[in-house]
Amino acid sequence: MTEFKTATKHEPKDLCPVLDKGFVRLVDFMGGDQRAVESARVTFGSKSKGGEKDKKLIEYLLAHGHHSPFEHSVFQFHIKCPIFVARQWLRHRIASYNEVSARYTEVQEEFYVPSEFRAQDAINRQGSLKSSAPGTAQLLEIYKGSLEASYAAYRKLLENGVAREMARMALPVAQYTQFHWTINARSLMNFIKLRMDAHAQLEIQVYARVIAEIFKAKMPWTWEAYSKHGLKKQ
Repeated sequence: MTEFKTATKHEPKDLCPVLDKGFVRLVDFMGGDQRAVESARVTFGSKSKGGEKDKKLIEYLLAHGHHSPFEHSVFQFHIKCPIFVARQWLRHRIASYNEVSARYTEVQEEFYVPSEFRAQDAINRQGSLKSSAPGTAQLLEIYKGSLEASYAAYRKLLENGVAREMARMALPVAQYTQFHWTINARSLMNFIKLRMDAHAQLEIQVYARVIAEIFKAKMPWTWEAYSKHGLKKQ
């Protein structure tokens, strides 16, 4: 059995590890709490009125659904996640994406390997439940064997002259991918709300929690108000 990698050779140092081989890295950030305040006050031709009043304004905006001022603060992330997580991520369309292309580059042998399998939820057809069934070790060996076989097929196709754009078809959705994601604070709050929800798949919940911590660090006033008036309205 091939030993599965835990990191790529050239991963940046300033990243937050997620799952077994993934990460979230903040590439760039523009704006912040004060930018949202300035963008709201320009409507009335006014400027900052001091920290206490500016903070109260942010809470007022979020409490009353005035979200457009938060579109002027922007985050750019570098994400590494399994393809099945990325496909859920791409549902958030008010953002910009650039993903690594398996047409241009050869895919590395990097697959998501969970620590255990969850059971199917009989009520929520798209959900899962923690499983107490025995045999996880044996099931994981079956799973890893499938991943190994798929990658071996991919390599064999390439060695026999098959184009990268077709050889990649042999790979599963557990394959890791990477992309840059640029999103404004308003849309990011929507992502966090939906993907931290208990109904979201566990793997994307983990990414959303890491991103929420970055958001909190960069826009603490907004996060405080959003936790009070946005997240609690799920």
